[in-house]
Amino acid sequence: MTEATGIVGEFLSLKADTDADILAMQCGDFYEFFAEDAELVADELDLKLSKKSSHGSSYPMAGVPLADLTPYLKALVERGYRVAVADQYETDSGHAREIVRVVTPGTLLETTDADAQYLAAVVDGDAVGAGDTAYGLAFADVTTGRFLVADAEDEDDALTELYRFDPVEVLPGPDARANDELLSTIRERLDATLTLHDTEAFAPKRADHAVGDHFGRETVDRLAVGTPTIAAAGAILEYVAETGAGVLASMTRIQAHHGDDHVTLDATTQRNLELTETMQGDRDGSLFETIDHTETSAGGRLLKEWLQRPRRSLEVLERRQESVDALASAALARDEIQDQLGEAYDLARLASKASHGSADARDLRSAAETLGVLPALAETIASSPDLTESPLSEIVDRPDREAARELRETLAEAIADDPPSTVTQGELFQRGYDPDLDEVIDQHEEVKEWLDTLAEREKGKYSLSHVTVDRNKTDGYYIQVGKSAADGVPDHYEQIKTLKNSKRFTTDELEDKEREILRLEEQRGELEYELFEELREEVAARAELLQDVGRALATVDALSSLASHAAENRWVKPDLHQGDDLRLEQGRHPVVEQTTEFVPNDVRMDKDRGFLVVTGPNMSGKSTYMRQVAGITLLAQIGSFVPAKEAEIGLVDGIFTRVGALDELAQGRSTFMVEMSELSNILHAATEESLVILDEVGRGTATYDGISIAWAATEYLHNEVQAKTLFATHYHELTGLADSLPRVANVHIAADERDGDVTFLRTVRDGPTDRSYGIHVADLAGVPDPVVERSRDVLERLREEKAIEAKGGGSSDPVQAVFDLGSGQFSGAASPDGGQSAGESETDEGETIDPEAKAVLEDLETLDVNTTPPIELVSKVQTLQQRLTDRDD
Repeated sequence: MTEATGIVGEFLSLKADTDADILAMQCGDFYEFFAEDAELVADELDLKLSKKSSHGSSYPMAGVPLADLTPYLKALVERGYRVAVADQYETDSGHAREIVRVVTPGTLLETTDADAQYLAAVVDGDAVGAGDTAYGLAFADVTTGRFLVADAEDEDDALTELYRFDPVEVLPGPDARANDELLSTIRERLDATLTLHDTEAFAPKRADHAVGDHFGRETVDRLAVGTPTIAAAGAILEYVAETGAGVLASMTRIQAHHGDDHVTLDATTQRNLELTETMQGDRDGSLFETIDHTETSAGGRLLKEWLQRPRRSLEVLERRQESVDALASAALARDEIQDQLGEAYDLARLASKASHGSADARDLRSAAETLGVLPALAETIASSPDLTESPLSEIVDRPDREAARELRETLAEAIADDPPSTVTQGELFQRGYDPDLDEVIDQHEEVKEWLDTLAEREKGKYSLSHVTVDRNKTDGYYIQVGKSAADGVPDHYEQIKTLKNSKRFTTDELEDKEREILRLEEQRGELEYELFEELREEVAARAELLQDVGRALATVDALSSLASHAAENRWVKPDLHQGDDLRLEQGRHPVVEQTTEFVPNDVRMDKDRGFLVVTGPNMSGKSTYMRQVAGITLLAQIGSFVPAKEAEIGLVDGIFTRVGALDELAQGRSTFMVEMSELSNILHAATEESLVILDEVGRGTATYDGISIAWAATEYLHNEVQAKTLFATHYHELTGLADSLPRVANVHIAADERDGDVTFLRTVRDGPTDRSYGIHVADLAGVPDPVVERSRDVLERLREEKAIEAKGGGSSDPVQAVFDLGSGQFSGAASPDGGQSAGESETDEGETIDPEAKAVLEDLETLDVNTTPPIELVSKVQTLQQRLTDRDD
C-alpha cells in the first residue's frame, strides 16, 4: 500500500511516535480515528465507520465531536486501553497537531466514580540493590492528589497492600515484571492494567532525585522508607509527567503507610469478611455498603479507607469514638450537619482538575459554595453542647479557615451565579470583577440593546408589519419582513433571501452593528477566558488548602455516617484497651442483622481462655458467629460503635481468616492446596496480638490426615503463636484438647432434637458437642429420601461399630462393616436343582457366591472410606446395594 499523506499520514506518523493503544487526533470540531484504530474504536464503542482516501488508498475512519470525547475516552480507558490525545493548533502555514496527553486507567481524570482511583508501582528490592528481598510500593490517586508509599516485608505483604488499595493500574519494576507468579496473582486478584513503564524510571538515584525535587528533601527523609519504596514513588512521578496528565501540582504531600500503624488484613481476610464486596463481587451485602451513610463522595472514600486500613493507635480510635458518640447523641445537630454536607463538592478532585486545566466555571462556583460549608459546620458544632467538647471542633479548625474564607470570597465575587458549561463562550464572570471586562460588557450590552429594539423602531419608522430581527450562521443578522409588507421597505434595505412567506434584508448600519457585536463577543470571550485561566491557576496554587478543607469535610461526613448507623441500629461504644480480653454481650453480625432476625450471642476470651474450639451442627451459624467476632473487632478499630449490648475489645495487630472452600485450578492449586496455603500464611504471619478465625481446617483430605493437621495447627497456635483464635470444626476429636491445653475452651452451637426433628437454636453455649446433623442438612437441601434414609442407617451402624470397638470388640475393617450393612448376607443364590449355578464360586466355609456378588465385594474392598467424602461414600454404598438387589431380581 502506498504511504499515506495528508491527515491520514499525519495520524499514522503520530501513532508511530507513541506506545498508546489508540490515538484520538483533533481535526477541527472532531476527534478522528483512522485505520486499525478506527475499526477497534467502532467495535468497542459502536461508532459508525466511514472511509478516508489518501494517496490512492482508502482507510477506515471514525470520529466523535470535540465536546463529546470525554465519555468515549472514559469508556476506552475503563476497558484497559491507553489512549493518546493529539490536539490541533494554528501555525503560519495552517494547522498542526501534537500529542498532549496519554490517558491510562491510572491517569484518567474524567471519572464520575466516587471510589479512589489509584495508580500503583511495585519494586522488588533485589532490582535496586536493596540487599534483601523486601518490596517497595507507591500509590497515587491523580483525581485527588493523594500520594502514599509503603514498605513490604515480602511478596505476600506486597500483594496484601495492593489488594488493600485496589489500584486500577500497576507499574511493576524491573524484577517484579519478570516474576510470572507475582504478575499472575495481580491479574487474578485485581481488576488492574499492568503497564511496563521505562525501567530507567525505577533507578534508585534518579527516583530519589525526582521525589526529593517534587516533595522536598526533608519530607522524603522523614518518610523513613526503603530504597525500593522511593524507586516506586519516583517511577510514578515520572509516569504521570510523561502521560501529560498535568496533575503533579496537586500532589502536594507524600505520606508513608507503615504497617505498625494499621491492622494487618491480608487479601484472603478482606475477601472472607466481605469488607467492600461480597464473595460474589457485589457491593450490596458488603460491610461497607451496610454502614455507608455518607453524603459526599470524599466521605465515602474515607470511610472505605478506614475499613481497609483499621488503626492500632488507641489514641486515634478513642478520638474517633468521642466524635461518633457526640454525633450519635445530638440527632438534630447531626441531621443539620448531614444536610450541610449534602451540597458539598469534591474539593480534592477539584484541586486535581484545576491543576490539569480542566476545571470549568461551574466547578469553581461549586468550590466557592463548598468552602462555605466549613464555617457552617463549625457554627453548628459550636452551637451544640454535645458536639462542642468533642474532637469535631478540632477537625473543622485544622484547615486555614481565613485562607479558605478569602478564596471563597474571591470565587463567589468572580464567577457568575449560573455560568455556562464551557469556558469559551463568555458570561463566566460577575459584573464588577474586572473593570476592562465590565467596559467590554457594557459596549456589548449596548449593541445588543440596539439590535433587540431594531424591529420595533423599523415598524414605527416605515409603517411596516411583521418585522423581526434575528441571526443565523448562514445569513448573519437580518431584518425579516412579511411578504405582504415587503414591497414597502425603504430603498436602503438590501434583500438577501426570499422565503415562502417573507423576505430577508440587511442594511449598512445592521452590517456595521453585526461586525461590532462579533468583535465585542470575540473580545469578551478572549478576555473572560484569559481572566478565567488566571483564576483557575490561582485555585490550582491553593491545591493544598482545598485538600485540607476537603479532608476535614470528608472526616466529619465519615464520622456522621458511623453515628447515624449506630443510632439507628442500637450499636454501642466498645471499651477499647491494649489487653487480651475480648468480651461481647449479645453480639450480632453487622450485616446479617440487617436482613434477618438475628440471635445475639456472647463471646468471652482472655489471657487464660484464648482459643475457642467451636463445634455444632452444619448450617447452625458457626461461621457467622466467628465472622461476627472478626467484624466487630474490625469495626472497633476504625473507631465505630459495634452491634452488641456491651463490648470490651483488646486491640489486635492483625485479623487472619481461613474460611470456606476455594480452588484455583487454573494455577494448579486444588481446594486443599489453597486451604493449606492460607493456613501456612496465618501460622507464619499471626502474632500473640492477632485475631485468627479458622473454619474447617483439614477437611479437604483424608480423615486421619485432616484431624492430624487440625490437631497440630491448634497446638502450634496455642503454644507458639498464642493468638486469640476461634476454630470451627467437625472433628469432634479436637474438643479433647481442652483437657491438655490450658487456654483452649469448647463452645458449641446448640440444637434441639425431638422426635427426629432438629431445630438449630443459633445459640452459643459452653462445652463441646459430638453431633453435626449433616444428614439433617442433606434432607433440608432436598437430597432424595432413599439416600437420606440410607445415610441414617449407615450412620447408626458406624456408631454401633465405634461403640463396640471402644469396648475392645467389633470389626477392625470399617469397609466390611458398611458392606455388611449393605446386604445383610452375601451367599450366592442356589440353582433350581440345588446345585451350584454356572459361574458360582465356593468360599472357604463351603458357601457359594456368584460372580456379581464377588465383583461387588471386590469393588467394596477397594473403597477407601478415609478419603471418600461422606455423601459420596453413601452414594457408592447405595449403588453397590442396588447391584446386589438387581442380581437377586
